[in-house]
Amino acid sequence: MSVELPFAPVDSIIRRNAGGLRVSAEATEELTRRIQSSGAQLAVDAAERARADGRKTLMAPDFGVNTAPEKDTLELPIAPVDRIARLDIDDRYRVAMDARIALASILEAEADDIAAAAALLAEHAGRRTVKAEDVETYFELHQYVE
Repeated sequence: MSVELPFAPVDSIIRRNAGGLRVSAEATEELTRRIQSSGAQLAVDAAERARADGRKTLMAPDFGVNTAPEKDTLELPIAPVDRIARLDIDDRYRVAMDARIALASILEAEADDIAAAAALLAEHAGRRTVKAEDVETYFELHQYVE
């Protein structure tokens, strides 16, 4: 899977959750890869909902969101999120603007949660830098919670 999401906005998200900790480029890259993968899977699920309703356009409710936030309030850019949504779905599906914004909002909230947890893991390890291993550890631990 190619990385569609630029690192800079994800870096901003992880840094706003890191407090006074530094953030390695590898941590940003790992978080970017993980939320992109999550976004692609969310779009596959949304496409299934649209198909079940006889539609070829993904809409915000297909992502479990009734109203999308204002796109100006989001750190993640909409165009790459649109490309992420299309990674694993059939070309015949369209992605409405409210669905793109809803997906960006979901991914940003997910990135915030992961970044905050990764910062805690780095602190717990006695480090002053959030590393890729902290993001990876979050996912290793998270699988036991589900």
